[in-house]
Amino acid sequence: MFHKPLIGISGRRQLAGPGFPQVVEDASVEVFFADYARSVAAAGGVPVLLSAESEPAGVAGRLDGLVLSGGADLDPRGYGRTPGPQAGPAEPRRDEFEFALLDAAWASGLPVLGICRGAQLINVARGGTLVPHLPPDAGEGHSFLGYPRNHRAHPVAFTAGSVPHSLFGAGIFVNSLHHQAVEEVGEGLRAIGRAPDGVIEAIEAEHAPVLGVQWHPEMFDEPDPLFFWLVDRARRDRREPHSRERDHVAIA
Repeated sequence: MFHKPLIGISGRRQLAGPGFPQVVEDASVEVFFADYARSVAAAGGVPVLLSAESEPAGVAGRLDGLVLSGGADLDPRGYGRTPGPQAGPAEPRRDEFEFALLDAAWASGLPVLGICRGAQLINVARGGTLVPHLPPDAGEGHSFLGYPRNHRAHPVAFTAGSVPHSLFGAGIFVNSLHHQAVEEVGEGLRAIGRAPDGVIEAIEAEHAPVLGVQWHPEMFDEPDPLFFWLVDRARRDRREPHSRERDHVAIA
């Protein structure tokens, strides 16, 4: 039987707030942008939305691949810095969960695609650091948010032999919605994509199927090859299930 790999997608937690009935405005909700799930499904995978209540190692044991989604800044104390004037609100619980999730996925050999914050998290998890702020009026204006979200604002050039180079060739134009980026590359990773101003836009592991990109491929109009890479790699590397339960599990 043709198997559709289970691809976990991390989300974020926030208060329900206005728009919900007043009685539950102070309740927590977990938020997942549908573009990620849509992209995984279009590539042939089954999107699995991962609650922050999930146990990372247990989740990794039931998944075939992982998407680390975009979102808030990582806590700079996690890479030896303190918050600067442009730092966004920290989400230490999310950081802790996603670091543990990445560790479990890496140990299990799962393919991982980190997007924006997800790419930065991969780098910090391996001992790397981040550029604290990219102003919108400098370089390629990475943090300028005045374009539509799918607008391809600047080019990225790829290193020959890298995963993106195999998918796209020498380079592509990408969208840009980030004010931080990889600075010092973490252990066991390499920078394989750069913008014209030198900002690192893509990293990958040297000995694991782990890839991080600084742009948002899930926002493009057509299904992006990066998701096909993830799903195809997950299908190829899939371990045999331990029981029928694996193929029918629902992870809240």
